Amino acid sequence: MEFIQSFHKRWVQFVLLVWLCLFSCFNLSLASQSIAPKVDENDWLRLFDGKSLQNWHVSNFGGEGEVYVEDGQVILEMGANLTGITWTGEFPQMDYEVILEAMRVEGSDFFCGMTFPVGPAPCSLITGGWGGTVVGLSSIDGRDASENETSQLMNFNAKQWYRIRLRVTAPKIEAWIDEKQVINLLTRSHKISIRPEVELSRPFGIASWRTKAALRNIKMRWIR
Repeated sequence: MEFIQSFHKRWVQFVLLVWLCLFSCFNLSLASQSIAPKVDENDWLRLFDGKSLQNWHVSNFGGEGEVYVEDGQVILEMGANLTGITWTGEFPQMDYEVILEAMRVEGSDFFCGMTFPVGPAPCSLITGGWGGTVVGLSSIDGRDASENETSQLMNFNAKQWYRIRLRVTAPKIEAWIDEKQVINLLTRSHKISIRPEVELSRPFGIASWRTKAALRNIKMRWIR
């Protein structure tokens, strides 16, 4: 009797193990189909190959500057207002991270306005806006990055690279510039939205405002 019970227990464990392996493989298969670029080190997906705008299109804001790739960088030339690029592939709505490097080449306003999903709602992380120093989320409860609780001032040097990291999970939006955390917002009690000017950046896009900017090393990963 003990042998039968032990055999039955081991058989159930074996079946569960096989089922979990198959389920994991199925999920990984779905994930690999959602975004085309190859997997980079440590599960990061390279969204920009450093050579072309494959899987991106130039956002047709109207009055935008020229957009091109040069020396492994996406160059956003200064436009009348917004100049930017929008991701054309699938993009997660929750539980993901994005990292990139951005530089203000010329101008005095935001050089990285990153629009991204927070569940079904869009939001934008503004770096160097409103005269060049404002960092924050637009929009929170209908208020811009210059006037909501995420707003803060930072100095940005021209022609200097800044590493921007964004993390979106169910409880919060977090962001870092270099090693400094600049955003740590619990989202449950807030209404998340964007300004209508960046609607064409959805679901994921990066833009500058009357500023020449450079972007490189754009990557994304799922938070498992």
